[in-house]
Amino acid sequence: MKTRTMLELLTLSSGIYHFAKEAQLMDKINELSDKSKDEINKVASESQIDDNGNEMEFIDKIVLKVNQVKEELEEIIEEQVVKIYKKMNISHMDEIRALNEKVTKADKEIALLEARLNHLELKK
Repeated sequence: MKTRTMLELLTLSSGIYHFAKEAQLMDKINELSDKSKDEINKVASESQIDDNGNEMEFIDKIVLKVNQVKEELEEIIEEQVVKIYKKMNISHMDEIRALNEKVTKADKEIALLEARLNHLELKK
């Protein structure tokens, strides 16, 4: 009976935990959507002038903003790729060092075995 109760409590607490996580996720999504609405309204209310001195239309403003976001995103992605590559390169270098140490150790053992073999041949 105690095992069943413990199992039920564990299942219940797991379910509550997942509901809480989903609620936090929904709150975060709502917060981000509110921020994006404010940002869109801000872009729409700003007056921007194109190269000809005319005020840009709303769609043109959005296209301009999307291009800016695209450039920022590309920079962020590039930075992350560089970080990942450096981490991968470091791990490969560690593996190469470990293999070099094994080769060096094996060379020493081979030299020792050759010396023993020579010593045994001299005794004959």
